[in-house]
This record gives sequence, structure tokens and C-alpha cells, in this order.
Amino acid sequence: MGEEFKPSSGGWKTNIEGMRALEKAGRLAVKGSRLRYVRYFEDFPVTPISDVWMDVATGGFVSEKLYTVQTNTRAVQRCILMTTDPGDLVLDPTCGSGTTAYVAEQWGRRWITIDTSRIALNIAKTRLMTATFPFYTLYDSEGGQKAALEKGRGGTPVPPVAEGSNAQKRRSRSDAPYRSAPHGCDVRYGFVYKKVPHITLKSIANNEPPVEETLYDQPIEDKKRLRVAGPFTVETLQNYEPISPEELSRQREDVEELAGFEDTVFEHLKSAGIKAGDKAANAVFTRIERLSSAELHAEGYYGTNGGEKKAYLHIGPKFGTVSKQAVSEAIKACRDKRDGDWLLILGFAFESGITELSRNFGNFQVSIVRMHDDLLQEGLLKRDKKAASFVTIGEPDIRLNVVEAPVSGARRLAQAPLQASVEIVGLDIYDPIRDEVKSRDVHDINYWMLDDNYDGSNFVVRQVFFCGGDEDEFEDWKKGLSNVALASSKKKAEQTLKIEIDDQAFRDAYGHKSRTFSVKKDQKIAVRVISQFGEETTKVLSA
Repeated sequence: MGEEFKPSSGGWKTNIEGMRALEKAGRLAVKGSRLRYVRYFEDFPVTPISDVWMDVATGGFVSEKLYTVQTNTRAVQRCILMTTDPGDLVLDPTCGSGTTAYVAEQWGRRWITIDTSRIALNIAKTRLMTATFPFYTLYDSEGGQKAALEKGRGGTPVPPVAEGSNAQKRRSRSDAPYRSAPHGCDVRYGFVYKKVPHITLKSIANNEPPVEETLYDQPIEDKKRLRVAGPFTVETLQNYEPISPEELSRQREDVEELAGFEDTVFEHLKSAGIKAGDKAANAVFTRIERLSSAELHAEGYYGTNGGEKKAYLHIGPKFGTVSKQAVSEAIKACRDKRDGDWLLILGFAFESGITELSRNFGNFQVSIVRMHDDLLQEGLLKRDKKAASFVTIGEPDIRLNVVEAPVSGARRLAQAPLQASVEIVGLDIYDPIRDEVKSRDVHDINYWMLDDNYDGSNFVVRQVFFCGGDEDEFEDWKKGLSNVALASSKKKAEQTLKIEIDDQAFRDAYGHKSRTFSVKKDQKIAVRVISQFGEETTKVLSA
């Protein structure tokens, strides 16, 4: 006779057949006078997350910090995974460094993020454009079908289940939406996730397969593929309403705040100067004095190869767009002064087409100067006062070639459709040190973009091209003699994006001429050129 055990109050959790199944599985053990159930770590090798999160701290050794106030990605990831499904829309009204958008993009959520700071938006934009993400297996794909039906438990084959059992019904229900899908790679079906068995006393006693728990923070990753951020737009309301000279004058009535901002501008003009024409040359001011004029806000003196010269400054709004009207009135005021050599239009944002006014007006030169966003945020200012806080924006030299598309047969009686292409010739930038306008070649342009159907407000990138490289090497490339310039630019792009780029794909996106596109008469074409200093210039043309 064996040893006899009696249950405590409440009885055993299974019947005699179940107890025998547990004994056969080696899941019973005697401890003292009690009969105990034997558990193993592999029965449920994960730990549910509680409401105490000790693993989301941010520190110098945890992750790279891009912004002063930046949330750890693990904390944002956990919140998003708990509250949303793939394909859901996530809104973050305080963008900062873009952590929410970054995490949402990684986990297949749509996102909108908002911020009043151009610094924050630029950091987030760069972070998303240069990010690479793991490629998670989509449930709504051919590979997802195989993974969903053949894999579970951390990638091991899913064991067969008894016909008509609860486990078989559960698996049938979970696979049903997938089997009826057209395999269109729709992220709303989610990913294929790793699963772990949850072996319990009940499942062993009743001789049932264990319930499988889905790990929604561990989708199955395709190690052979890598993903980058999908298409997104950066939109602003600032360019829609350029600030009028009257409104600018009203904003300048806050003398104390204005004086503090202008002092910062003057300090950087005297320490760093303005980058123009030559990468190595800056126009550094020796002294600057305020003016009481509504059109010209200050006058300053800077050194050149021909001695000291005088410049007038028009300082645009801190939060707004410099208008063409304001620039025109500043030009009139500078002309009336008759003693200036250079008129600087300083601003954070400019009305479209304003670079057309960046030219010589007889006895003085007008330059559009982009102020760095750091000047708006005292806590984010570079400690190096010689950093590039001011960069002149040049006028791009662009050719629009429009021809009639070839037609044949009966179509000749109708008006022939038009085809067009864009060619970037160069970029004209005024060099105040040598007092001359320098025509920068295409190799000095980092990249340029084309919107072949511009609506006047929203720039939609329809074609994009890289340039760059040594001047002689670029000329050899244009003549078909060498591909050294193309190869060096491709290498820089790969280093920036941290990915490998297909040779043919980059070859198609390198150069100074666009692909041919269809146009209609008077259709607007917008070209955005990004200079060697990272400054953007947009020029609008009409077919």
C-alpha cells in the first residue's frame, strides 16, 4: 500500500483521472506531509509587466539623448503597445525630439506630432529620415501566413492539436481574419508575434495542449530585411500669412524682449559672422548700432579685402515669415540712405520666391540671410559663439525646358501635349569679403527636389536628386568620363542614412537634370534646392 494524502479544505483541483495524469507526467512531489504540484520555469518562461516600471529610466549610458527633455523610448513604446493596435493613429501635441513618432513608426502605427519650436521639428525630422527599424513579419502577407501557421513558441514549430479541442477552436478563430485577407500587406492586420506556452495543472490533468500567450512586444523579425520610415510631410501655417510691416512694427513695441533678442543676434554677428560664398570665409562685424527706423533696424560694419564697409540690417519676426513687402520697403529705405554697401534681410522663415530680391541694386547688394533656430532658444544655443548662426540664401539658376510631346495619326489634329524637364545650372551667392557674386556650381548643392504640379502652398516631393562631389570629378561625370563623384556622394548618403543603397537606384537619383514629366500651360513647377550649408531655397516656375 502506498502513502495516503488527503486534500486540504476545498478538495483537489482535479479528479482522480487528473491526479493520475499529473503523476504520470512527474508533476507530483511529496513535501513533508503534503502532496505538492511540481512547476518548471519552462511552463511559463515570461513575467507579466506590472504597474511598476523599473526599466524605463533615462541616463547617459542608456540611450543617445537628442533633446533637452527626451522621454526614454521604452516608456513610450510600452504605452503605445498597451493602448493601440497596428494601423491606429497616435497624436503627440508636444513633439520634442520626436520619440513618440519614432516609436509609432517602428511599431506600425500612424502618427501626427506637433510643436511650436522649429528646432524640435528639425530634430524629429532628421531623426525619422535617418532611422532604420527592424522588419517585422506582417500578418497580411505570404510570409506572415507561413509564420503564423508554422511558428509559435519563440519560433519553434506549433505542435498538432486534437480535432475539436478548445485549443484547435482558439487557433481557428485567431487565423480566420488572416485566411480571408487578400494578402495585401495591410499593417492593420498586425504582425506575427512570438508565442509562449502557458502550461498549467489543468492542462496537464485534462491532457490538453497548453494555452499559448502572445507576446505583443516581440513580433517575429525578418533578419534579411531592414525598414526605413514611410513617407511623411512637414506642414506649417507660418508661410501662409507673411507678417506685414505694420504688424512687425507692432510686435517690436515690446522693447525689453526685443532688445534681448537683438542683443543675441548682434553678439553672434560679431563673433561668428555670416557664412556666404566661401565655406572658409565669414563676414564678421566689428560693431553694430541700433536704428529707430521701421524698415532698417540696425547698421553695422564688417571687414573686407578692400577695407571696412557698411551694412544695414532688417531683422524679421521671431515667430513668423518675412514678407516680400517688408523686403521691398527695406530696399527703398537702404536706397535712400545712399551710404550702404550691403542690405541684410535676416529671418527664420521667408515668403516663397523672396530670393528673387537677393541681387545687386546698383550701389548696394541685397542678401537673404537665414538665422539658425538656436537663436530662439537660449538653453539650446551652441556654446561655441563661432558656430554658423547666419547663412546667406542664394538664388538658384534653374532652366525649365518645355517641348511638345511627339504625337502621331489622328492625334496630330489636336493640341500636342507638353512635356517638361528641369535642369539645375548653379546657385548664385554674394561674397561680401570680395564684393562679388559667386556662381556656385551644381557640385556645391547637396540635393534638390521637384514638385511638378505646385499648388502655391504645399510642396509635394515628386522627384529628388543628389548632387555633390569634387568639382572636377562632377564635371567628368557630366561628360560621362567618370563615376567617382557619384560613388563618393553615394557613400556619404549611406553613412548618413546608415543603410546600403542600390547602385542603380542611386544612379537614377543623382544629377542636375530631372526626369521628363507632363505639364499644361501655366502649370506651376516648384524646385527646392538645398545648399552646401543645408539652407533651402525654393523657386517657382511656370510652364
